[in-house]
Amino acid sequence: MPTSRSRPRRVALPLAAAALLVPVATACTSSGSSGGSGGDQRLKVAMAFPPAQAMSPYGDDAVTLSRLAVVEGLTRLDRDGEAKPALAASWKRDGERAWEFTVREDAVFQDGTKLDAAAVARSLTAAQKASPKPRVLSDTTLTATAEGTDTVRITTKEADPLLPQRLANPSLSVLSAAAYKGTGVNPAGHATGPFTLAEVNGAVSATLERNDAYWGDRAEAPGVDVKFVADGTARANALRTKGVDVAEYVPISQASLLGDGLVHAFPSARTNGLSLNTERGVFADPAMRAAAREAIDSKALVDGVYEGRADTAQGLLGPGVPWAADLRTAPTGRAKAAAPAEVAKTEQIVLATYTNRPELPEVATVVQQQLEKRGFTVKQVVRDYAQMEADALAGKYDAFIQARNTLLDTADPVSYLASDFTCDGSFNITQLCATPVDTAVDKAAALADTDARHRAEMTAEAAILGSDALVPLVHERFVQGYDDTRVRGVALDPMERTLITADTRVG
Repeated sequence: MPTSRSRPRRVALPLAAAALLVPVATACTSSGSSGGSGGDQRLKVAMAFPPAQAMSPYGDDAVTLSRLAVVEGLTRLDRDGEAKPALAASWKRDGERAWEFTVREDAVFQDGTKLDAAAVARSLTAAQKASPKPRVLSDTTLTATAEGTDTVRITTKEADPLLPQRLANPSLSVLSAAAYKGTGVNPAGHATGPFTLAEVNGAVSATLERNDAYWGDRAEAPGVDVKFVADGTARANALRTKGVDVAEYVPISQASLLGDGLVHAFPSARTNGLSLNTERGVFADPAMRAAAREAIDSKALVDGVYEGRADTAQGLLGPGVPWAADLRTAPTGRAKAAAPAEVAKTEQIVLATYTNRPELPEVATVVQQQLEKRGFTVKQVVRDYAQMEADALAGKYDAFIQARNTLLDTADPVSYLASDFTCDGSFNITQLCATPVDTAVDKAAALADTDARHRAEMTAEAAILGSDALVPLVHERFVQGYDDTRVRGVALDPMERTLITADTRVG
């Protein structure tokens, strides 16, 4: 998938397989009552993506669990993507490949058992052995060992300076022993977050209850009633009619109809870009890639397609990566653009994109017009993403428009830069293979110091932009829906990992 939350082909499990029921051990209210003290109201939330793997933490459902404040890992991420304490109170590095994490003493699981080092080691070992393996572990191997009751030692096969960030990934959440009984992994009632997953009704709904034994601040709301609503217009209508308090991912087409009081746009880590095939066809010529870049008018896309709810393209990393702008340097090694007369002599190019993100086909139409104005002859191909990914990765299109999450699984762009633009990259749609780019990315990946790594990543960005392998189009904004006169504490997270928090409440 081009982004970690696009998930175009979510398939609901049969109800018998996906229905999770757990007796809640903490003092909770029924889903129909107001619950809590002081007249607290239950939250009603419309989520875009139904469970696909019975809420297993090893797939995309882990993000849903994180966005609903059910699961936690050893660390969490701040706005800049830095690792902060969560279930680990502190940590230190011991040599190149080993780390020691001190487990928080005051946390218990939602089933009443105590969090300790053995529980952490068990959860991380289960994730490492899972099949298929969680994507966050696809480029590393870790071994977790309990040393006493409060210390976990984690070693990696290769040096991994991003391990603390990696451990904040929802797929590496810590669960109690009972979660691993039977087949699969069941987080319901066995996690540590401020809300307990009490029931999942297939692809239709879920019920969460407040975890009164939570180690942090007690949740303001007594519970959360979740509806899974794949249709964006239906989510917007539910928000408009007060059928829900919070609706995630409101479509741009609905945002203006709802009005500013109900929609909240904020920078994301996604960059929508035009990937150009550097290996064959018209765009194997750097001068033609430069001409395509000069043809693109980002502001026209922001104003026309996104109705102002996006940011003009600045580079690979947009406003959702807040440190990038101050460290950005000019692209290096760019070719001179071919003249329009030379462009007009080239063969027809195939411009492709997918239907799963509703704005992209319209973006493709505008980009086609801009390229044709420059002299290119363009044929469009637009289909479901699942039908296109293999061809895109094989380099069968001349140009491919995609929305890409630049922070991926470790909340650091180095993994995105490596996967998308290096010779051995696993998601290299541009087919780029350039020594300066590989060298720059490798240097960034080896740096443990955060500031130094960020500077090196921006050097790599300059080399990639200089190749014109990818032309940034716009930086997306997420649009979350809630009435800001009555709903408080909704998280607007560029990394998409949080939405409902302990502080989220009605009134």
